[in-house]
Amino acid sequence: LGACGSCDIGTHFPDTDPAFKGADSLELARQVTRLIGEMGFQLHGLDLMVLAEEPRLKPHVRVMRENLAAAFGLTVEQVGLKATTNESMGWVGRREGIACLASALVRALPN
Repeated sequence: LGACGSCDIGTHFPDTDPAFKGADSLELARQVTRLIGEMGFQLHGLDLMVLAEEPRLKPHVRVMRENLAAAFGLTVEQVGLKATTNESMGWVGRREGIACLASALVRALPN
């Protein structure tokens, strides 16, 4: 959404709205794809880095890429997904949570 000059996901899907309690993240991804299209853009690629001490994500990366590609209307080749640990540093390293850094490549659709 930010790559399209829009507000963050919490503005579109606020966690204070009961409608989004327990929401399916892949369904939200489909809705984000629709929003991007309505703004006149098309998603061309995603690059994600997940930081987690556990669970170990490497065995799940292929299926995660497939699920993300399907939800965002991309091919698997357009989705980069890497997983790493935080080497026991910080709140991720203490296993207090998981972090994800993501970048999106979008292009404006012709009028």
